[in-house]
Amino acid sequence: MRPITITTGQYGDLSFAEVCRVMGQIGYDGLEIACHSHLDAHRYTADQDYRQSITKTLEENGLKVWALGAHLAGQCVGDNWDPRLDNFAPAHLSGKPEEIRKWAVDEMMAVARAAQEMGVHIVTGFTGSPIWPFWYSFPQTSQQMVDDGFGRIKELWTPIFDVFDECGVKFALEVHPTEIAFDYYSTQKLLDTFDRRPTLGINFDPSHLVWQGMDPCLFLRDFADRIYHVHMKDVKVRLDGRAGILGSHIEFGDLRRGWNFVSLGHGDVDFDGIIRELNAMHYEGPLSVEWEDSGMERMFGAREAYEFTRRTDFEPSLVAFDSALKKD
Repeated sequence: MRPITITTGQYGDLSFAEVCRVMGQIGYDGLEIACHSHLDAHRYTADQDYRQSITKTLEENGLKVWALGAHLAGQCVGDNWDPRLDNFAPAHLSGKPEEIRKWAVDEMMAVARAAQEMGVHIVTGFTGSPIWPFWYSFPQTSQQMVDDGFGRIKELWTPIFDVFDECGVKFALEVHPTEIAFDYYSTQKLLDTFDRRPTLGINFDPSHLVWQGMDPCLFLRDFADRIYHVHMKDVKVRLDGRAGILGSHIEFGDLRRGWNFVSLGHGDVDFDGIIRELNAMHYEGPLSVEWEDSGMERMFGAREAYEFTRRTDFEPSLVAFDSALKKD
């Protein structure tokens, strides 16, 4: 069976030791460690005592690591600055767009080196996007503006990917609104922009596809060779005649919204279909719970999500079901 992990970002207010204790007790096989909250990548590569403390805490709680998460730094690489990015970067860089970007590029390289040191081969994250504000083409967005935006991402991320290659680590982009690749065709365009460079793959998260109206199973099938990591995350869509998919500037969790992220099994994601697609493509990596549900207590949710994932995952059959239907 595939290992079940949980991304630690939503538990960033807890210490690393506490997250390990709680998730180990629940039964998780490992963590997708969010570097912005639970791992100092620079320190990990330079400080042997720090490395040993991380290893010891994981081992004491029966946990392993298959991926590091670097979503916030990655966002700062590709985005054009606005005040929201100050939340993702060190406080002393607030209001300094190019210094934030320089820090983010350095941070992503450091995460790749930390992953190599840890023996981890996947880093999940975001790329950011200099053209996300152009998604609705009014005022008119020209094709040249779009192409320039993808070209800018290639320019910014190529030196980062060079370091990833040196470290034997791959980057799994979480296809997600606000990223340069946020749906099917923008993912296709991004992979083509990088000439299908093997360094760049996908952190599959069905929740972001469902509310946009896509079929996650078809996404898996068509991008099977680029699925480097899988998030287990659910979403509930309720377009009731008042609410729309753009969210109305209403906070997550508000029941007036047209859609909300919910704990696994409470939404509209076809996880049975997803497991069947993962089996067909021979994906054996972790199923990483990204728990987000503003309407549920999070520790209850972490346990429920683990139990749901353990119950939902299954191995493919080695025989055809009708192979025994014959007379000796």
